[in-house]
Amino acid sequence: MATLLHISSSIFGSEGQSSQLADRYLQQWKNSHPDGKVVVRDVIADAVPHLDGARAGAFFTPEENRSAEQQAYVDYSDSLIAELRQADEVVIGLPLYNFSIPSQLKAYFDQLARAGVTFKYTENGPVGLIENKPVHLLATRGGIYKDSEADTSIPFVKQFLGFIGLSDVRVIYAEGLSMEDHKDASLSQARAEVDSILSAI
Repeated sequence: MATLLHISSSIFGSEGQSSQLADRYLQQWKNSHPDGKVVVRDVIADAVPHLDGARAGAFFTPEENRSAEQQAYVDYSDSLIAELRQADEVVIGLPLYNFSIPSQLKAYFDQLARAGVTFKYTENGPVGLIENKPVHLLATRGGIYKDSEADTSIPFVKQFLGFIGLSDVRVIYAEGLSMEDHKDASLSQARAEVDSILSAI
C-alpha cells in the first residue's frame, strides 16, 4: 500500500494557498491510489518543539545513559523520522514568510537531523540515511523570488533534504500571490503543474 506524507506548514491552515494546492494534490493522489494511505503532519496545528539544549543533549546522550525526560525527547524525534521513512512520497506545503520558511517547519527539520540516524559523516563527506523518494515542494509566495538572491528558502530546503538522503525534489511555484496582476495566472499555472504530475502516474 502506497503512503503519501503531507507536511503542512501554513499559519493560515486550510485557507493558506500552499494548503489548498496540497489538498488538490492529495485528492487527485487518492483517486490514483484508491488503496493508498495519506498521513498529514501539520506542524502548525500540532506544533513541533524547537530545538534547544535539552533536546540536543538528549540526542547525543547514549541510550543507556538517558534520563526518562531525555528518552521522551528522543522517542518523539524517532516517531517523526519513522513517519518519514515509511512514506513512499512526500508533499511539503512551503509558504514564504519574511524571506524564509515557517519557523515551525524549521523546528520539524531540526527534529529530523540526527547524526547516525538520518545522516552520517564519511571520509567523502556527509551521507544521508533516509531512502530516497519523490518530494514535491509547493512553494507559495506573495512576491516573485524564484531564482533570485532573495530566494533562500528553496536552496535551504533542497540542501537539507539532500543532506538526509532525499534528492528527488521537485518545486512547484505559485508566486506573486499578493500582486493582483500575477495571482490568478500563477495559481492556474501551479494547479496545472500539480495535475501534470498526477496525470503521469
